[in-house]
Formats: sequence, C-alpha cells, structure tokens
Amino acid sequence: MDRKELLKTTELFVLDMDGTFYLGEQILEGALEFLEEVKKQGKRYLFFTNNSSKSPKVYMEKLERMNCHITRDQIMTSGDVTIQYLKTEYPGKRVYLVGTPALEESFTEQGIVLVKENPDLVVVGFDTTLTYEKLERACTFIREGAVFLSTHLDINCPTETGFIPDSGAICAAISLSTGKQPKFLGKPFRETVDMVLQATGAEREQVAFVGDRIYTDVATGVRNGARGILVLSGETKLEDVETSEVKPDAIYDSLQEMGELLKEL
Repeated sequence: MDRKELLKTTELFVLDMDGTFYLGEQILEGALEFLEEVKKQGKRYLFFTNNSSKSPKVYMEKLERMNCHITRDQIMTSGDVTIQYLKTEYPGKRVYLVGTPALEESFTEQGIVLVKENPDLVVVGFDTTLTYEKLERACTFIREGAVFLSTHLDINCPTETGFIPDSGAICAAISLSTGKQPKFLGKPFRETVDMVLQATGAEREQVAFVGDRIYTDVATGVRNGARGILVLSGETKLEDVETSEVKPDAIYDSLQEMGELLKEL
C-alpha cells in the first residue's frame, strides 16, 4: 500500500514509546506534532510498551514531563495484557510473580492473587529487582508443575548507556534450568491485538502498530491482521529489513515524517 494511503486509511495508531516517541528522557523531534495531526484528522492513538517493569502511571508521568498529556485509557503495557489473560484464562488462580513492586501493585489492584508458596502459575516480567531467591523459587515451582507465563519476550532493554537483560533473558535462564518454555504475552502476540481492539472498539484492518522494532512492534500488526509500520528512529536500520522475515507494511524515518505526510492528506 502507498505510504500516504496507509496513513489515510489508518484510524488508530498504536505507538511504541522508547525509540519511537522518545529516546530515554528526550522526546523525538516532531512526535508531539504527529499526535496533534492525528487528532486534527479525527484519528486516534494509543501508547503500548512491552516494558512491564513500570506501571502505566509512571509512563503517564514521564510523558507529562515531555508535555504529552494522556489519560489512562490511552496507554497499555504488556503487564495489562498479562493481567487480562490471567483473569480470562486462569480466574482466581494463585500466581508467583517475578516482577518489580510496580508490577506487583498492578496485579493486586486488578484482583490477581499473588503468593510465595504453591502457585498455580509463575509469571515472569522485566524484573529490575530480580534476586537469586526469586529465580530459585520460580524454577522450583515450574518443576513442580506451575504454568510458566511471561509478560513479553524482549531479551534486552535499551538504555542510554547500552543494553540490560530483559524478561526474555530471565526466562532463558529459567528455561535452561527447568527444560520448560514460557507462553509469552505482550507484543507481537494475538492477545495484545485482541486487548487493543476490545479496549478501543477499533476495526482490526484500520489499526497500525508503529515502532522501531520489526520482531515486536511491526510483527504485532503484520501477523495478526492489522498493519505494521516501521520507524527508523530507534533500533532497526533500513538494511535490517532486507534480512527480516517480517516485512513492514510501510517504513518512515520517524513520527515526524508521518505527521508531515498526514498534513498533506
């Protein structure tokens, strides 16, 4: 599809955050103007991050510092998708959570039963408070038969000083120890798209997942009947597209370029 036509026929833009809307603490040039143009055209946007180490409230406060003011229903995380999945597929079940205090709080607020012994499930998030005790308990519970879930599959998380181990890396250690593989949620999996559609009422074919990673952001749209847009403002370079199994529906330099093209419609 033509790059302008794709923007014209998209009704909801689901935006990645780091590498797409901002880099670290710096908002990317033209990002706010893109949001303004989306609203002006009668379209909508929703932020979605796979990073489950922080609560939506923390992300809202960060965006606010960048002069981007959103409501709670305009942001979603892989933690939210996991909570929804647990409530739907494992209602009332006991969960051992390998996650930050912020993720624990999100789970308990939504009525998920968190326990330290005899869980039905082990859920692994991006735990920046990880200890050996947590790792040991998770492995033991999984060996004893607990279902193994993870909020998202990202192996590394980019920071301003380099990369740090993310949820996928923690899961790899647990899998190597137990011989069990987790069911991953978040991007690029169907449960994420289903939750976005349920929450927004948008039509699948008119939703575009926008981000700087092909294997998460773009793949979410391409593999689940929506659209996948790549921006070159973060991790992925143009040459990476040639070797990627997943092909974006469209490629733009940045949200700034997308905003400028929207103005021309």
